[in-house]
Amino acid sequence: MVSADRLLAFAVMSLLVTAVPGPSVLFVIGRALAHGRRTALATVCGNVIGSYLLVVAVALGIGSLVEQSAAVFVTVKLAGAGYLVFLGVQAFRHRGELSVHTEAAPAPAAHGDLRTVIDGIVVGVTNPKGIVFFAAVLPQFTDRAAGGLPAQMLLLGLVPIGIGLVTDTLWGLLAAAARDWFARSERRLSLIGGAGGAAMIGLGITAAATGRSD
Repeated sequence: MVSADRLLAFAVMSLLVTAVPGPSVLFVIGRALAHGRRTALATVCGNVIGSYLLVVAVALGIGSLVEQSAAVFVTVKLAGAGYLVFLGVQAFRHRGELSVHTEAAPAPAAHGDLRTVIDGIVVGVTNPKGIVFFAAVLPQFTDRAAGGLPAQMLLLGLVPIGIGLVTDTLWGLLAAAARDWFARSERRLSLIGGAGGAAMIGLGITAAATGRSD
């Protein structure tokens, strides 16, 4: 299987890549600001599942097709960007419906938890940063001589997924804590909810306008 030195090298690479906030992190922050801790944590779970689906796709050979085909890559990228804009518009439109809640009566999630997780999965699986990283970088750390390349990729893929789970959760909790301070005022809470929606809209537009286009 995967040797310890390859696993360590990939862990370092994954940590460096994860340290730079990408679409998934910014999406979690946006949801935390718009809807609070519960939604942020459910979004993190969805992102993790979506990201690992990318690992599975690469292990099965689909990821290489997406990474090598400009048309497929752009289609996936625009689909993810469009979904981010849609979620941001929804959050911005309903910012006035947010209300002040105490710990005894916490704010309800924007949707059911399952719907929130699904939103995170969609964003995670269409994340251009994740597609490029898993399709172009992950295979380089496998040992062809050892055989079982799909199994090696599935094992290696757990490393960035675990790192992302920890860092995304921390980002979400920090953003939710900031939102809790704003929740002391109905007006401030409405403003921060709108800011979270605007952040998701901006993220979607940025994702659509940047990245590989050739």
